[in-house]
Amino acid sequence: MAPVPAHSVHPEEAAVEPEIIRRAQGGDPEAVGWLYDRYYLPVYRYFRIRLEDQDLAEDLTAEVFVRMLEHLPRYRARGRPFLAWLYTIARNLLMDYYRAQPRSVVTPLEDPERAPGVEEDIERMEAQAQWDCIRRAMQKLTPDQQDVLFHRFLEGRSVEETARLMGKRPNAIKALQHRALAALRRRMEEMGCL
Repeated sequence: MAPVPAHSVHPEEAAVEPEIIRRAQGGDPEAVGWLYDRYYLPVYRYFRIRLEDQDLAEDLTAEVFVRMLEHLPRYRARGRPFLAWLYTIARNLLMDYYRAQPRSVVTPLEDPERAPGVEEDIERMEAQAQWDCIRRAMQKLTPDQQDVLFHRFLEGRSVEETARLMGKRPNAIKALQHRALAALRRRMEEMGCL
């Protein structure tokens, strides 16, 4: 799967963002709208890669912005991007969601009959099964490991961008990425995906 292009930050947007955040903290609906428009897609992707249910990903994304509004008056940059703060809210929501879920049992699919057009269906099902396995294996990683893989490979962010979002040094990101990929491979082998 090709990485999703990172949400690039134009210098002029980065320069105005602190002012927009200040205005949003003061209740300016246009400023809140700007933040929503700017960060909806990255937050949605954060959930979508971790959840099979698109509606749930949309609901949790909406909840991030509800919480953003609730906590925005107390927000302080502390040297990290605003998106990093939103990802922290998203991570906490996701952890709450997982904690509330009962453990499910996976039932294997029966072999489909061989008929015209079934080969394409089988290939699509195999690709979906591989993706499902990656998703399940990622859920067994630590939150930091999940985040580094998400930012680096699914969003296509650089080591430096990932470091800023995660509040770590670039060398720590490289080491974390290495450990995360090794752990992902182990989990996929344990699950019989590789």
